[in-house]
Amino acid sequence: MSHTSLPPLPSSDRVDVAARLRDALLGASFTADGMLDLLGAPAYAALARSETVPALRATRGDTPLETLVRLFLLQQPVPHARVADVLPVEDCLQSGWLSRVGGDEVTATVDVRPYGGPAGEDWFIVSDLGCAVGGAGGIGSREEGVVLGVGGASTTLAGITVREPVAAALDLGTGSGIQALHAAQHATRVTATDLNPRALHITALTLALSGAPAADLREGSLFEPVADDETYDLIVSNPPFVISPDARLTYRDGGMGGDDLCRTLVQQAGDRLNEGGYAQFLANWQHVEGEDWQERLRSWVPRGCDAWIVQREVQDITQYAELWLRDAGDHRSDPAEYQARYDAWLDEFEARKVKAVGFGWITLRRTAAAEPSITVEEWPHPVEQPLGDTVRAHFARVDFLRASDDAALLAGHFRLTAEVVQEQVGLPGAEDPEHVVLRQNRGMRRATKVDTVGAGFAGVCDGTLSAGRILDAIAKLVGEDPVLLRDRTPGQIRLLVEQGFLEPAE
Repeated sequence: MSHTSLPPLPSSDRVDVAARLRDALLGASFTADGMLDLLGAPAYAALARSETVPALRATRGDTPLETLVRLFLLQQPVPHARVADVLPVEDCLQSGWLSRVGGDEVTATVDVRPYGGPAGEDWFIVSDLGCAVGGAGGIGSREEGVVLGVGGASTTLAGITVREPVAAALDLGTGSGIQALHAAQHATRVTATDLNPRALHITALTLALSGAPAADLREGSLFEPVADDETYDLIVSNPPFVISPDARLTYRDGGMGGDDLCRTLVQQAGDRLNEGGYAQFLANWQHVEGEDWQERLRSWVPRGCDAWIVQREVQDITQYAELWLRDAGDHRSDPAEYQARYDAWLDEFEARKVKAVGFGWITLRRTAAAEPSITVEEWPHPVEQPLGDTVRAHFARVDFLRASDDAALLAGHFRLTAEVVQEQVGLPGAEDPEHVVLRQNRGMRRATKVDTVGAGFAGVCDGTLSAGRILDAIAKLVGEDPVLLRDRTPGQIRLLVEQGFLEPAE
């Protein structure tokens, strides 16, 4: 891997300088909230689109915060004297956070981006210049070893990750260190790996500048840096999942054929998990002609693991190729070169009989159950992040339903989960609705049709009466045989529990 044209990085050994730099950044309100207050919503939103003109206009003054935004976010040269009023400038120059340009100006050597933690923490994500979402140059560098900052994929993974105290966590393919930073808040020991040594260096900078404990950093691909006897309570990975005809860009191209990298990652994770531990990934997968994509993903799940796989988006092969060619800036290259690269992507897909590519989330949980549960579904609709508690609740319901036969369900007590509303759909003036819909306003925001019995059952579930007693009362109201109603309703109860509309009251 050649990084000859990439600039040197700040020293990761000077933790003292990183601490003083952090204090200075916080003292100037160089935080996510501070940036929003300074720039205003329109300029802040424009910066997220890599449009810098509004932010440049909003930082024409000489306040400390304006100086820092121009220096670290907009990557503009700033007079040495102005920076010296805000930062320990000589220490930053000596340790490599800043460099001199011209006679009396300095520039940043890395992008430093304020990032708000889940509990209101003020963190900072370090990445290569021009490689942060909303960075001064936008993403588009074609350097092989560049390290990207936090973006939509990394925040999605951080949001769906189960957060509970654990002894050991593994961030596989750490990049700029965002997942390791989150894990450091609830894991006693964090190990972070990456094939790119530059990414490990930047992860160390991100952790130090954010005031987080240092991680155990290891170089290598997939699980290669992890010893055979090492296991974890949490494994997270936003891997280089892009299905491409080559391995040009380390941060996105996995270097294996098709979706083999994601498949290999998932299949090998089971043996690395402690009992009850979670492994959570973002992934791409192929939709192959003549093959059920759900069965393809089921085949990835390792033995001894429950799984919940959610497909969030599907793109045809032309959309997919164009997305990632633009990501690399190839659309700005010579037209003949762009066409050749586009052809290469389509040739690869056609050779593998791939008609589309799916994107989504994969969560594994190590279980001792004789029959693990595998749920593969498509859910392209809006959800409410963070979803870590929703993921944990899903597997808790899996355990409950696996241990409950129909008799146990009827003897059980349930309550309607929070933020569930009922909608009745039908013609105006009709005596009865055509159908009733239960809708969640939190988490996955699911909606499901229920019949009159199902709606009535859910409406009175407050944990007081058993399911069987409620059904007996409903049978009396509607004039139905209570035995027949008890026989046909457990399946509907099971579905409402499985989808999170009802929860056990015990």
